[in-house]
Amino acid sequence: MGLTFKASAKIGLYGGSFNPAHEGHAHVARTALRRLDLDRVVWLVSPQNPLKADRAAAPLADRLRGVKRFARGRSMIVSNAEDRLGTRYSIDTIRALKARFPRVRFMWIMGADSLTSFHRWRGWVDILREIPVAVVARPGDTIRSRFSPAARRFPKGRVPDRAASELVYRQPPAWVYLTAPLNEASSTALRSGLGILPDGAADS
Repeated sequence: MGLTFKASAKIGLYGGSFNPAHEGHAHVARTALRRLDLDRVVWLVSPQNPLKADRAAAPLADRLRGVKRFARGRSMIVSNAEDRLGTRYSIDTIRALKARFPRVRFMWIMGADSLTSFHRWRGWVDILREIPVAVVARPGDTIRSRFSPAARRFPKGRVPDRAASELVYRQPPAWVYLTAPLNEASSTALRSGLGILPDGAADS
């Protein structure tokens, strides 16, 4: 898969179609890296997002190149691990990586816009029981995401943002909502060429 980690490394997994990648994605990755005290953030570029199967995605190779424009620095890794593993769903990717790297501490990273639809993911409850999850605030989703089905399902698992750096050591279900200066970039807007969309219309 081209991935190697030191034992006990703290690794954030940031999955998405990134169609295309933009500064908003980079903002989420940088915020997670810093606030969660991670060693690396791995951008898992999906061959095809199952929730967006009806949308034409750019070829995987093009999207990988696009991500590399934003995932700068030694702490950012761009990976096609899902394509190599043959996994379609995040829960399967997580389990495969945990099995391959049993001594690594993994956590899942997402923008708050993804948390609003997280309950539609295959095995979303299993993800929260399998791995700590960090949610980074995104424009238009601050309130909606905090009252999403996933947030309501595991209220006792929420960790205060002041303890975000400890999240990777918590026993799942454990998740944190990280507030940060918001970045308005949207893949939908970039694809349409219409500029920034109204609140709530952004996607990843």
